[in-house]
Amino acid sequence: MQVAPPMPAHGQSLKPYLLRAIHEWCVDQGLTPYLLVAVDASTRVPREFVKNGEIVLNLGLEATNQLQLGNEEVTFQGRFGGKIFPLLIPLARVAAIYARENGEGMAFEVVEAATASHTGATEQASTENAVAPEPTSERPSHKPPGDRPALTRVK
Repeated sequence: MQVAPPMPAHGQSLKPYLLRAIHEWCVDQGLTPYLLVAVDASTRVPREFVKNGEIVLNLGLEATNQLQLGNEEVTFQGRFGGKIFPLLIPLARVAAIYARENGEGMAFEVVEAATASHTGATEQASTENAVAPEPTSERPSHKPPGDRPALTRVK
């Protein structure tokens, strides 16, 4: 998994384009795209499924309704515990997108909002479609040491 550079000062971020490209690649390959999100006050997800300030979401076509991978946010409807929930994820909070089956994908720098604060994580419960099982012990690094991005593989 590669870490994408921060948004360039001279133009729009590559992040939404890379996100859409990796999602499309996963779907074309018959793989399940997962989205790792660093949850804060600007992120609209069911809080009872947040663990350690993060949530992993299944972005597969069968698990989402009205999926929009926009330039500023990801929106869709997902099922949690049998109930439909509208989700809104600012792109600044997307930490990674990867294929469940082989871990291939990309990690991104998470931008912390100065005024946003996390309301506290609760234990993750089982769901039907929208929440993916937690990845194995290795997770993408959100803040690589040093000035250069680090390469991290998610299994």
